[in-house]
Amino acid sequence: MARKQLIRALPAEWPVRITQASHGEEALDAIRQGLGRVVLLDLTMPVMDGYQVLAQLRAEGLTAQVVVVSGDVQDEAQRRVRELGALAFLRKPADPEELRATLLGLGLLAPVPAGVPATPGPLPELKVNFRDALREVSNVAMGRAAALLARVLGVFVRLPIPNVSLFEVSELQMALADAQRGERLSAVCQGFIGEGIAGEALLLFHDTESAEVARLMDVTPRGDTDQAEMLLDLAGILIGACLAGFAEQLDIRFSQSHPRLLGQHSSVERLLNLNTRRWHKTLAVEISYEIEDRELHFDLLLLFTESSVARLTQKIHYLMD
Repeated sequence: MARKQLIRALPAEWPVRITQASHGEEALDAIRQGLGRVVLLDLTMPVMDGYQVLAQLRAEGLTAQVVVVSGDVQDEAQRRVRELGALAFLRKPADPEELRATLLGLGLLAPVPAGVPATPGPLPELKVNFRDALREVSNVAMGRAAALLARVLGVFVRLPIPNVSLFEVSELQMALADAQRGERLSAVCQGFIGEGIAGEALLLFHDTESAEVARLMDVTPRGDTDQAEMLLDLAGILIGACLAGFAEQLDIRFSQSHPRLLGQHSSVERLLNLNTRRWHKTLAVEISYEIEDRELHFDLLLLFTESSVARLTQKIHYLMD
């Protein structure tokens, strides 16, 4: 999905041959073969991420003009990629005019003289399935949330590749219980609805990390009530920004309920059992935010109702077309 959007954003008059890579290791192999004189590079990728690609380009002395195009829009992310040799940074999804202006400014695109017809290179035909497209939409949305979290807490947030699955709630319970391995957690839940798409966001906090959360937020909770307020404040930042990222891309407006505490110091099984009757089968987007240099991470689940899948599919297909 990311590559399809980016290829469609390329200037029509740019006569280039396009080589694609689905992860950083493939990209490096192509660059070593001389196929990547200009590289439009993502950051959040499997196998080898964009930071590692930039570092390896420098280590091997490979010549490539790199423009980073990423959903991770943290200020620190932009600083790091420039330090590693990137010439520019654009946020996803790339705006065609901004991309064109950037390429012109870097001398990578020569303006076509008046009266001379453009001779664009052939554009590859890309087919994208729903799950991969939703994963990319989630990737951009979580990047918006991470940037806000980074500014509020003064940290750098490491971002994963989101996981998208259609679960029976019982399957979701088993998967999460296995991942958490008996840890005690607190959870905040917030409902959302808009244009036939509805669901709930569930943010899981690990009890073993609550003291670190308090230090970052510069608060001193004196009991469960204070801690609950702290978690609700943090959930408002992450969930609100992530849903705003979804809404912007899908061109919808979500109405959101007030976040509420789903439970404290409980197992995943107990937290989800409280909602089994409501959720039944759910389309789940799983995102885990990790704070660099701290023993701290947040697990965010976006649980779309089964009845929302058809409308969500329509919106995703509109993006793909």
